[in-house]
Amino acid sequence: MIVFHLAKRFFGSLSHAEPSAADIRWVREQLLAGEYHVWAAMSVQDRRHSIEVARRFVGLRPSAVDAEVAAALLHDVGKTASGLGTFQRVLATIVGARTTSFRAYHDHERLGADMAAAAGSGPVTVDLIRRSTSTDPEARGALAEADNI
Repeated sequence: MIVFHLAKRFFGSLSHAEPSAADIRWVREQLLAGEYHVWAAMSVQDRRHSIEVARRFVGLRPSAVDAEVAAALLHDVGKTASGLGTFQRVLATIVGARTTSFRAYHDHERLGADMAAAAGSGPVTVDLIRRSTSTDPEARGALAEADNI
């Protein structure tokens, strides 16, 4: 199943189509101004993926609070710290954390949580991005399932 997930993500990442205007409006409604700024700095592929994950998350967890939806949108924001493109991310996935950039890619949850905190996110958002065990286990599970595309 992991191979299918990775293959789907890879082929989806080859498109450079921007998210729709309706999706961007929805994202703006979900995020604080600082959060939107870091979200908008993600690659177009990561932004599209984050919207898909967040919408799936809301479907899986209709009781989600705003901070949890923000975490779903920002769950991969730490990947920007690695500076890796699609093919480099594939290589990092295969060979592991062998270089500074590859280590940053593999540590994206912690880096993303730090970025979200610096952008003004509250503890629920930051801890869910980090996938901290202190978060609601149902929210953590719904995010993991939503991200398993």
